[in-house]
Amino acid sequence: MYCLEDRNHMPAAIEEIEEALEEGIQICNSWGPKEIVEENGQIKAVLFRKCVSVFDPDGSFHPRYDEEQVIRVECENVLLSVGQSIQWGKLLENETVELNRNQTVKAKPRTLQTGQKDIFVTGDVYTGPKFAIDAIAAGKEMAISLHRFVQPGQSLVYGRDQRHYHALDKNNVDFARESYDHAPRQKAKQDHLKEKQFMDSRQTFTEEQMKLETSRCLGCGATKVDEYLCVGCELMIKEIVVC
Repeated sequence: MYCLEDRNHMPAAIEEIEEALEEGIQICNSWGPKEIVEENGQIKAVLFRKCVSVFDPDGSFHPRYDEEQVIRVECENVLLSVGQSIQWGKLLENETVELNRNQTVKAKPRTLQTGQKDIFVTGDVYTGPKFAIDAIAAGKEMAISLHRFVQPGQSLVYGRDQRHYHALDKNNVDFARESYDHAPRQKAKQDHLKEKQFMDSRQTFTEEQMKLETSRCLGCGATKVDEYLCVGCELMIKEIVVC
């Protein structure tokens, strides 16, 4: 596996990387494809060049390469998987909806209303690629806007929570205090025989693991649950759904 990002910035969960390594997959970081080598109508290799940075100072995706460092990887087949883009076609033809340079739609952040009053947007076509939970949250806000829009005399903005979120400064918290739960997150065992069958090799928690994990969740200290926003605490995961 060849990846543009270095190991610390790969767009993958730590567990996914560990599972790949356990399966014997070799991960080669900081390499980007340069050329597919073809001979007599058959693919022979892919040339990769060293990636020295993935994003520009503004945080936009803009890979930079060292053209002097190029490697050749022999292969027989190449599967192209290079991302997605928004293709509107004629959907917005003759509409007054404005688009950004990356083809996302310009809309009001609180109401998600576009330049054409009866068109609202949400999800990746508004924000660009983000997490599913962000699209779900925005979808709920858009539904409120739509409901108000079709009701005569309703305001789209009155009584709306702006939901400005300020992340917890984790560097300014004393986790050494006895009042904090230091129990480690439970990990499910794996059945490596299932890997050869293209099935999920992870097994369910044992009864003891379930008790420990739910104890962590129920004792996290949360005093308010915002149904519109996941704060990324990594506690509310699929194990708690099982409970």
